[in-house]
Amino acid sequence: MKVLVTGGTGFTGKALVRRLLDEGHDVVALDYKEGLKTDEIRTWGAKVVIGSVTDRDIVEQAMEGVEVVHHLAAAFRELNVDNSFYDEVNVGGTRNVVDAAWMHKVRKFVYCSTCGVHGNIDHPPAGEDAPIQPADYYQRTKYEAEPIVAEYHAKGLETVILRPAAIYGPGDPERFQMIFRRVAKGSFPMFGNGKTFYHPLYIDNLVDAFMACMAPGVGSGGVYLIADEHYYPISAIVEKVAAALNVPSKIQYYPVWPLVVAGHICEKICKPFRVTPPIFPRRVDWYRQNRAFKIDSAKRDLGYAPKVDLDEGLRRTAEWYLKEGYISLDPSLSQKNS
Repeated sequence: MKVLVTGGTGFTGKALVRRLLDEGHDVVALDYKEGLKTDEIRTWGAKVVIGSVTDRDIVEQAMEGVEVVHHLAAAFRELNVDNSFYDEVNVGGTRNVVDAAWMHKVRKFVYCSTCGVHGNIDHPPAGEDAPIQPADYYQRTKYEAEPIVAEYHAKGLETVILRPAAIYGPGDPERFQMIFRRVAKGSFPMFGNGKTFYHPLYIDNLVDAFMACMAPGVGSGGVYLIADEHYYPISAIVEKVAAALNVPSKIQYYPVWPLVVAGHICEKICKPFRVTPPIFPRRVDWYRQNRAFKIDSAKRDLGYAPKVDLDEGLRRTAEWYLKEGYISLDPSLSQKNS
């Protein structure tokens, strides 16, 4: 099939483009700028269209002859922009893409939302019917786009909405890098008691879910949380990262509230100057907001079955970080553990 992937050079988008091409599909990747990643996916055989999902003409150009759309493009961790930018890209951009899909008679539209629309999970684990309580502009605007997708489903377009958990894996330069980098130094600063739940999602497992959604009728009109089989206390995640790196796991505990205050102050000071703050509320939330989900609906309706568990996923990710030079190990730590 001819498949459009918006955000095709992002971490998830690139992995999805690779899988689609490997399985023989004709892939168009829409992304907002040229770079090494666009060059790379061109060498794989994808067609790349450069432009924003906010530009209707560009979206129309990318949509020509497409049968399935995976809409992944989003404003994410954009700290040096006005808040309206999130609305323009995540809400307005989604309307542009789904409307063009409808006009071009696309067969299936898959929208990548986020588990973050549920905010802190008060009663873990949560299903898709858990309260909607986004904690920031990214999460809020990702949810505000969901009813737009549902509106087109009501018109007759087959749609599926996925809410992925915490995505990680080889090819990801930032999501889990903070954890790996700190563990690699010999100790990990834990703000709070370390008992907050975190639900990882290995990149190959997520791509499996996207691929499953392409079949006619599968998941049509549904909203699905996508995650690995198990969730863990964040202290256990740190310990498993240490095991993947083969270094001792040393966690140092500190109060969380001074970090929360510092995050808000840093963000407010830096924002007028469009400077990325060294710490900000969304990063601090990792220490204090529960993320734990049920994936029963995705298993039942999509046939979703996460194949890569956390230990194997972290092992693969550790190998990639070390190979690419994102982290380095202190030889003395390895010697102590050997």
